[in-house]
Amino acid sequence: MNPQTNSSPRIRCVDREGEVLRPVRIDELIEETHRARIVWAFVDGLDLSGLYGQVKSVEGNAGRPAIDAKILVAVWLYATLDGEISARRLATFCKEFNPYIWLCGGIEINHHTLSDFYTSHADWLEKQFTLHLASLIHQGLVDFETVAQDGMRVRASAGAASFRRGETLEECLQTAEAYMEKLAKEREENPQVVDKGKQAAKERAARERQERVREAQRQLPEVEAKKEESDRNKARVSTTDPDARVMKMADGGFRPAFNVQFSTDTDSQIIVGFDVVNEGSDQNQLSPMLEQIHKRTGEYPDNVLVDGGFVNKTDIENSTQKDVTLYAPVQKPKDESRDPYQPMPKDSQSVADWRKRMGTDAAKEIYKERAATAECVNAITRNRGLRQFTVRGLKKAKAAMLWFVFAHNLMREAVLRPVAA
Repeated sequence: MNPQTNSSPRIRCVDREGEVLRPVRIDELIEETHRARIVWAFVDGLDLSGLYGQVKSVEGNAGRPAIDAKILVAVWLYATLDGEISARRLATFCKEFNPYIWLCGGIEINHHTLSDFYTSHADWLEKQFTLHLASLIHQGLVDFETVAQDGMRVRASAGAASFRRGETLEECLQTAEAYMEKLAKEREENPQVVDKGKQAAKERAARERQERVREAQRQLPEVEAKKEESDRNKARVSTTDPDARVMKMADGGFRPAFNVQFSTDTDSQIIVGFDVVNEGSDQNQLSPMLEQIHKRTGEYPDNVLVDGGFVNKTDIENSTQKDVTLYAPVQKPKDESRDPYQPMPKDSQSVADWRKRMGTDAAKEIYKERAATAECVNAITRNRGLRQFTVRGLKKAKAAMLWFVFAHNLMREAVLRPVAA
């Protein structure tokens, strides 16, 4: 009897859990219409000479070649559109996800390089934003007939417990200085035992802490001056981010935050001006924005739409002087029998004209564009990850915002250009 007749057959079965390694060109990782290609084409048209001029790695000197600034700009713009603002996660994406691998083109990038680049080139980004805006105007994609301005509170990278009063700030400074002295003493007494790398990291962190506390002390008088005299001893400043201020958020709560201001063309939804301030109120933010737009473009918009939080008599007067027609809701009078659209005895001519204008059906129809523009841009920015800043200080927060503004405008151009053509 053949012993093999009663044996089970040996069969090679399907195993789709295994991995197949096949050579593939990087350019084939994404389709021709992929958004990453739009970003790369946009970056390819930017003037990068200002960034290349800062590269320290040059021919004839030792050291590794620097990563092309074009790659770093493209990766951060695409990441912003993708809702990703963490340098650590982004470094992982550049190794694992096809759009990022395509943008990097075989170059490996660590999170330190990405993090440093994110906030180190605010001046260059500011210039490119202005140049891009000029290009959009030249193409006829922005006409500046009407813009809408709105403020958005964004959580700061600081905890509520980090806010201290004057006496506590002095104690924090003394503690920071004592710790610095302790680290210096350890280095002197045990130079062979101390890990130089860890020691340098500790000293850097302690020095930054000391600088933040001193900056908090410097800003404390400014915060005190904005309070009632009886409450000035309650003024507090954060030792984590001295520029942050406690603001009322959209949910009604109070948290450390910055106030992000957007001015957007209502027709194209192109952002034409922006700012980051640490004022919790939108009062007095209209005139500076109009001046910023004029500085960038050489002209003022014909109309500007704002909500009631912006309105004050000074801004109404300034808008009139600039030949800008202001559309903003009139506050309801305490006396319900009084018509809010009729001028008050003490009103100037500009304020009286504004009141009468807002009572017309035409003005009410124009004002409807504010929510459709400003609120839409705010929502888009939120959806792209701007819920809390990952950086500290007004300067770095503004640099972070430039990526969001730039990314928004490049995608709006991608949508508008075929329509205009």
